[in-house]
Amino acid sequence: MSRLLKRMYTRMLGRTSIPFAIVFSDGSCHCHGAEPPAFTIRYRTKAAQLNSIVFTGWGLIESYISGGVDIDGDMKALIRAAADNEPPLAETARQTRIYHPLIRIRNFWHELLYGNRKSSQGVKNALAHYNRGSDIFWQYLDPTMTYTCAYWKDGTQTLKDAQENKLDHVCRKLRLQPGERLIDVGGGWGSLLFHAVKHYGVTGTNLSPTIDQNRWLLEKAEQEGLAGKITIQEKDFRKVEGIFDKYASLGVYEHAGKGQLEDWIRSMARSLKPGGIGLLHFIAHDRPMETDFFIRKHIFPGGYLPGLSETIELMAVHGLEILDIENLRRHYALTLDEWADTFDKNWETIHAFNPALFDERFRRTWRAYLHFCAEFFRVKNSVLRLYQITFSKGNTTDYPMDRGFLYGA
Repeated sequence: MSRLLKRMYTRMLGRTSIPFAIVFSDGSCHCHGAEPPAFTIRYRTKAAQLNSIVFTGWGLIESYISGGVDIDGDMKALIRAAADNEPPLAETARQTRIYHPLIRIRNFWHELLYGNRKSSQGVKNALAHYNRGSDIFWQYLDPTMTYTCAYWKDGTQTLKDAQENKLDHVCRKLRLQPGERLIDVGGGWGSLLFHAVKHYGVTGTNLSPTIDQNRWLLEKAEQEGLAGKITIQEKDFRKVEGIFDKYASLGVYEHAGKGQLEDWIRSMARSLKPGGIGLLHFIAHDRPMETDFFIRKHIFPGGYLPGLSETIELMAVHGLEILDIENLRRHYALTLDEWADTFDKNWETIHAFNPALFDERFRRTWRAYLHFCAEFFRVKNSVLRLYQITFSKGNTTDYPMDRGFLYGA
């Protein structure tokens, strides 16, 4: 079995210059490179070895989560090493399906069981990730409690500053004015709404089914004297009520689901007044392709990373004019670096909140999610993107014709 694994790792990682080591369950070792290993994969059981042989990288990650494998050293270096052995970007972008047939079947089955075709399942999927109690997120997010990609403009030193940059960048793109009504779909703990209400004088509505976040948001609004300025619609994205001057959704469109993108865009268009401005901020591929199975099964059930091309097409069908598209891919790598490092540093505090819920399996799952995703956004042949699309309902008549307004004092 170790011979088969050695052959697999030679195929998957053999062309990288990054030194690494594989220690098999019988104690034998395969080393790549003469330098000390940047990372070491240690198999603790034969079952974990078999899982890697059958499911390759997906099997390795699942065995790491279950404790059958340890990964010592720099976890991100494992992603860099794998990327060194993968095709260049143009070829990678043409691979729209998961290449492993068994994982493709598992991904298809996951969609049957957890797809967001019904609003009730969409709510369950959202709660599965976000409704764990705010305590855990406090321990790796910045003080603004913003759970989306930050904006690392030149000179930015801290994650908090980068997130405040992003919040203001969004508000500027929306051209917010005092007295306007802003809806934030999936607004989390309300960082955008608090920023917009305090600095731009709007009234805000958060639409989200996540009970813990909504409760926390309303309590904070009360404490800060903003109770009359922020309201909640606790429901699925398809059930927005009312018409708004401005629309925002940061990092939640990915939860719409593979077959529900048009439901989202239709709801988005319906909730804006004619001439209203919106911003959609989301992790994406440039063209439609299958979403990684690890993320769907273990992190965001029912999720689907939309293609930019299919999103633009749907927006056109529903009468939305594209005003601007910005790619923040490299910004997200830096953001995830901060989250991953802070999660590791504060793990004991997280574990103490609820040892039964935040156990070793949870720690390994979240470490794989944060560290691996950071590097996936950074590698040279990555197909992951982070897009902000600014749009208007109907052809705009008064949106600025250049970007100078975004960067002035």
